[in-house]
Amino acid sequence: MTLTPKPGVLDIAPYVGGRATVSGVKNPIKLSSNESALGPSPKALEAYEHAAKSVSIYPEGSAQMLRDAIGETYGLDPSRIVSGNGSNELLTLLANAYLRPGDEVLFSEHAFLVYRLAALSNSGVPVAAPEKDLRVDVDVMLAHVSSKTRIVYLANPNNPTGTYLTGDEVRRLHAGLGPDTLLVIDAAYAEYVRRNDYENGMELAARFANVVMTRTFSKVYALAGLRVGWAYCPAPVADVLHRVRDPFNVSVPAQYAAAAALRDHDHVQRSVEHNERWRAWITDAVRAAGLVVADSVGNFLLIRFPHRPGKTAADADRFLCGCGLILRGVANYGLPDCLRLTVGSEAANRRVAAALAEFMARP
Repeated sequence: MTLTPKPGVLDIAPYVGGRATVSGVKNPIKLSSNESALGPSPKALEAYEHAAKSVSIYPEGSAQMLRDAIGETYGLDPSRIVSGNGSNELLTLLANAYLRPGDEVLFSEHAFLVYRLAALSNSGVPVAAPEKDLRVDVDVMLAHVSSKTRIVYLANPNNPTGTYLTGDEVRRLHAGLGPDTLLVIDAAYAEYVRRNDYENGMELAARFANVVMTRTFSKVYALAGLRVGWAYCPAPVADVLHRVRDPFNVSVPAQYAAAAALRDHDHVQRSVEHNERWRAWITDAVRAAGLVVADSVGNFLLIRFPHRPGKTAADADRFLCGCGLILRGVANYGLPDCLRLTVGSEAANRRVAAALAEFMARP
């Protein structure tokens, strides 16, 4: 006999995060993981340090303190909030709880890789619906819904494209799903979006029994290293997640830091304003260098490079790494001609813009 995992597991390509080092380069600038340019709130750091004195004590099992803070901030019922070890844990737990072997998991062509991993690890069938101009196409998504579709994951805004669906489009997508299909709206970058027609999914999750919205503290709140996320769910789904999640899945320092970060509205506003200004600046600068940039509402840009020898995404990646600048290759997202660039500090933004202009100007 041989010990083998369940079907689907060996089809998983392990997730690899953005690089942080370059061989032979000291102190490179990491612009590969969509981390916040301004870092965390000083109040969050202070709360973390204070809570560190209590690390010998187990957390309260349901993260009640953090769920209360989230409920207070957004006017939500804390009993319908589930906290997680990053939103990735919650995205995966939903698949663990609701998928049966052979069930289909639907997402868009260039969606976050975790959705495929969650499907395969539960012997589900991942179904990728083609996008149109790097945007989710609701009609195409609905055309891929079948009687076996159990979960639909929608990253809104989407990573790595930076594009989004309007509130009306999301409602139309939901209206086309049956009551036994769960729509999971992954709104990791919601705080960055400043468009009047955007909705983060909270209202849908409040109204319907088959909609869940997930959020994270890794992006605008800059607590990526602490791994804190949350989901707003229908009451029965929240009950299920509490049954299947690990006990004590959010540490005491992480809870205190996240709660303090939520309440520091001024720091969040500064982070969003910085992103608005420099995302537009970098977009213009990179386009002026002769490159194609998708319109993004997140804290990152998707840059498309030519097919010409010496000017490809792989060529650009090597050149930029030599300059001490680390971007994210996205070939595993089906975008081999692209690199993803995080909006960084002013100095980092100016440096990467100058490097890309130099790269494109070379013979």
